[in-house]
Amino acid sequence: MSAPLYSWGRYPDRPQTAASCSWRSEVPARLRQIAADHGSTLAYGNGRSYGDSCLAASDQVLHMRSLDRFIQTDWQRGIVIAEAGVTLGEILAIAIPQGWFLPVTPGTQFATLGGAIANDVHGKNHHLRGTFGNHVRHFGLLRHDQELLTCSASENVELFAATIGGLGLTGVITWAEIQLMPIQSSQIDSTLVRFNNLSEFFSLSAELDHQHEYSVAWIDCLAKGANTGRGVFIVGDHARYGTLEVCERSKKQVPLTPPVSLINNLSLHAFNEAYWRVHPIQRTRKRVSYDPFFYPLDSILHWNRIYGRKGFQQYQCVIPDIDAEKAMQELLVAIADSGQGSFLAVLKRCGDIKSPGLLSFPQAGTSLALDFPQKAALMPLFKRLDAIVSDAGGRLYPAKDAHMSGDEFRKAYPEWEKLEELRDPTLMSHFWKRVIA
Repeated sequence: MSAPLYSWGRYPDRPQTAASCSWRSEVPARLRQIAADHGSTLAYGNGRSYGDSCLAASDQVLHMRSLDRFIQTDWQRGIVIAEAGVTLGEILAIAIPQGWFLPVTPGTQFATLGGAIANDVHGKNHHLRGTFGNHVRHFGLLRHDQELLTCSASENVELFAATIGGLGLTGVITWAEIQLMPIQSSQIDSTLVRFNNLSEFFSLSAELDHQHEYSVAWIDCLAKGANTGRGVFIVGDHARYGTLEVCERSKKQVPLTPPVSLINNLSLHAFNEAYWRVHPIQRTRKRVSYDPFFYPLDSILHWNRIYGRKGFQQYQCVIPDIDAEKAMQELLVAIADSGQGSFLAVLKRCGDIKSPGLLSFPQAGTSLALDFPQKAALMPLFKRLDAIVSDAGGRLYPAKDAHMSGDEFRKAYPEWEKLEELRDPTLMSHFWKRVIA
């Protein structure tokens, strides 16, 4: 029997029993069998969702990772058709030497193609290219009571929109066709500069975002007073010349899960202070490979283990432009006052490109993402943060969430009822059961 599967945050502690398929032709029978035996199931990719959106309410998942074949490629137009279990890194490995790159990528290349669609992931260039769903041309969708459907902007349109960002609830994505973007080099020309507070972040963002393909900032979430929101601003563009090499960084790994979290107030303060000070006061240009630029944590395999056996929760929100600076200031003050925080705190501006997805997370505004070791003291903090986000008209990211209330979810995603109408009744996650109950 295979080892149980978990979400990346390991919270909630709901081990999943997996049934896998070797071929796409096996998926319909396996889907029907699990549903018949257990009432419901859910497609599970590579387990990179942080909360409970990837966990089946029955704790019985259909593991899609072994469906990892490329079906067709067109290197003249930059189009790839692949099975849903292919990872983004595997796409890059064959696309980069041909002069193509993912038009949108999240912070890990270990997410699967199906998972990228189901969570409508976004990246450092949302202000220019929108979400992953903006670059999906077609996909195959299997529902328990139908033949395989092809969905696109012109075929099965309602299911196309509901499936992009639909958290795997409308059916099982078996394959997808995506449009890539051309590049001349796999190197990234980046510029880094540290800033002293949140106001400086917004000034830098207003000046630099529209000049560069990629823009993001690390912030010290424990800084207080005049330094609240200090951090490091990073912009980048694909180099105009250079090689088309696939990065093969040697990877370290966390070999085991410690009994308690290695992230604590002492280590966080020390890390954040050192990380901020090591970066330049003046704008500094450097050329780096795409791998450390996009996927800094992927160089440490099983890094989620550092949070110990209780796991961790990520808190990611987006605040509309009109109240973004004020609300972000309130969020960071609340986090610093709590004494809890994250060594990886990411702040970025999102653009106004509309996703084709019905429940897509990003909106024009500012997004903040932080990781917190799981402990009882989190809930009072999250309650305070949720109130700030709600009052500012913002929302949380379902792919990262493990605590959002049903009331808050339904308020933030008013089209949830349409997704529920289109949901395959044999598919149910712990997340969906929690927020629509």
